[in-house]
Amino acid sequence: MMHTHPGCLILACGNTLRGDDGVGPWLAQWAEDHFPASPNLRILSRQQWTPELAEEITHADSVLFIDCSVDSAPGAIEFVPVHPAAGPQTVATHHSGAAELLALSRDLYHSVPHTALQLTIGAGSTEIGEGFSAQVKAALPQACQLIEETISRLLPAPE
Repeated sequence: MMHTHPGCLILACGNTLRGDDGVGPWLAQWAEDHFPASPNLRILSRQQWTPELAEEITHADSVLFIDCSVDSAPGAIEFVPVHPAAGPQTVATHHSGAAELLALSRDLYHSVPHTALQLTIGAGSTEIGEGFSAQVKAALPQACQLIEETISRLLPAPE
């Protein structure tokens, strides 16, 4: 399989049928619409991050992970650097976190991106349903602005 070498990879995670858990895919779609046809940007959205995404990470100079957080206050935005998890990683058959995916990339492919960041929005509700809570809706403009600023900073300048 031929891979391009994107300047930035966005990896979004979430279930669009579980309320605020769908914020990752929503933000990935926003980024696709906002940065159309950029050869230096690759956007992948999945219901969950799985080990095969470690290979995708090896092809990127930077990666931006996007997800909801059940550990944060509803609507709270966290934007933090991510480092590979310590020690060798075992391959989980289900959901992997950002740090675990970076560690798999390091352990299996001897490669990690120069920059790895994670943007999360605290979930107000992950009950069955397609709408977002009021807190997540209120956080979307700031999250979109953070993504725009970050991608603009991480993408290589046009030649």
